[in-house]
Parts: sequence; structure tokens; C-alpha cells
Amino acid sequence: MRNPYDVLGVSRSADEAEIKKAFRKLAKAYHPDRNKNDAKAQDRFAEVNQAYEILGDAKKREQFDRGAIDGEGKPRFTGFEGFGGGAGRGGGAGFDFESMARGRGGAGGAGAGGFGEDIFSHLFGEAFRSAGGPGRAAPQKGEDVAAELTVTLDQVAGEAKLRLNLPSGREVDVVVPKGVVDGQVIRLRGLGYPGAHGADPGDALLTIRFAADSRFQIEGSDLRTTAEVPLEDAILGGPIRVQTLTGAVEMKIPAMTSSGRVFRLRGKGLPKKDGTRGDLMATIAVTLPANADEALTEFARKRRAATATS
Repeated sequence: MRNPYDVLGVSRSADEAEIKKAFRKLAKAYHPDRNKNDAKAQDRFAEVNQAYEILGDAKKREQFDRGAIDGEGKPRFTGFEGFGGGAGRGGGAGFDFESMARGRGGAGGAGAGGFGEDIFSHLFGEAFRSAGGPGRAAPQKGEDVAAELTVTLDQVAGEAKLRLNLPSGREVDVVVPKGVVDGQVIRLRGLGYPGAHGADPGDALLTIRFAADSRFQIEGSDLRTTAEVPLEDAILGGPIRVQTLTGAVEMKIPAMTSSGRVFRLRGKGLPKKDGTRGDLMATIAVTLPANADEALTEFARKRRAATATS
């Protein structure tokens, strides 16, 4: 295993943010999803993950920097030259460390009661247990990643499938779920950073954001909109056109409808978890002609005069 600093292309003085940035860039470039037929790229991806497992963990990084572990996270066994010379050194029997690690005596006669295991545990403590001794901690699950996905109201209404690039370097297709609300966090299991030594990967925590929409205001699963109505239609009543997420629909209003009156269009809002939809509330806004209308102006004068004398 190469030096993890060299693998990630960072200096020994690099801070946590620099290390994470370098890892994400390399993980994205060499991810198996992008290099399905490139064995070398997949090996490089594994090497990058191994390097980040060391440098992305403050404790392991400190152990590597002082030489306690190697680039694979394994303890460095040093300093045993005087512990037992073997047959070729001083003629003594010495210790057979390989046999001891398997719980058997070497030439020195350690029995099957686990002497080798005990002495290694005594000498190295947690370093030995994490390297494979009995009672070792379970492999650490991969780190979670956080991401945001901005969606339009049309995409929410249509439960659209969208392509998402995760910080871990993966690209996934995400279907906008029914009943999602602005700011909701969705957990995508197994789409975070890879776990150590075959452990489960972390999760992706995806925050859904609704894009602003000039047509509608959001109230849970309900929507509000403004329906502009010409003066003559407001006075006489009749059908008007109202814009919805699924296109314009026709709605009838009664005669003498004033501005500010609200009409409910059922089922024209956003999807709910149970498969139904919210409603659309249309607020009437009576509009006047863009150009002056003499007949309308004369009508208004006469009506004002009549009102003033009544």
C-alpha cells in the first residue's frame, strides 16, 4: 500500500477539508459506476478509499504519522530483535511469533492455551484486536453524505425521476416521492461513502428544496393562485380559465363576483402520501380594460351620480 498522502495527492500538513476534497474528486473519477470495464480504475478506487480511511480518521492519521500503523491501517511490528534470536542467532530457541499468533507454541514451547494471543494483546492492545484478534470491534460503517435536490412544482406533481450527483462520486436516479414537502430530508440507504474492511457503506441524506414558482404559493399539499377576470365576466358571470399544475382548466363563476373571492378546485394541488392530491385555491382579481372605454367611463359617471343622490 502506498503512502496515503501520495495516494490522495495531499501534503502532510493538509487539513481535514483538503483531504476530504481530494478524496471526493478521486472517488468520483475512479468510481466503478463510471469505469465498469476498467479493472485498473477499480483498483485505484479501492486504493483511494483505503487512503481516506486512514487520513479521514483523526486517530488513525495520528497513528500513521507516528509510524504506529501502515498505509493499510495495520500495526507496524518493530523492535523485537532482542526478544528471541532463533536458532541462527546466539543458538537459543527464541520465540516463534508466527506460531504464537495462531495460539500455538513455537520452539519456546508456548501451549495451545492462547499464549501467543495473550502476549500480542498485552503488547499491542487495541491495535492487535482491530487487526484481527478475538473481540475486535465491528468494521466501521461508511460516512454519511449530505446533498440537496431542488425540484420544481411540476416535477413534484409529476413524481419525476431526476439524476443526482452525490458528493461520494455516485450518480443515482431519484424519484420525487409522493407527499414530499419543502425542506424534507430523505435517507437513501447505502449511497454514502464506502465502509472500512467490507463494512456497510454510509447513507445519503437528501434534502428536498422546492424552487420558487411565480404562479403558485404552497400551503402543505394545497396551492394558491390568482385568477385574473375581466370586468364584464365578473359582472355577468360565466366560465373563466384557471392555470393549474396540469394545465389550464375551465371554472364557472357567478355574476357579480368581486375581487378577493376564493374558489376551491379540488384535487388540483400537490400529491399526498396516500395517493390523493391537495386542492388549488383560486383568488379572483377583477381587471379593467387596458385602454380607455368611453361607454364604461360614462356608465361609471352615471352610477356615481346615482349613488351620491340616493
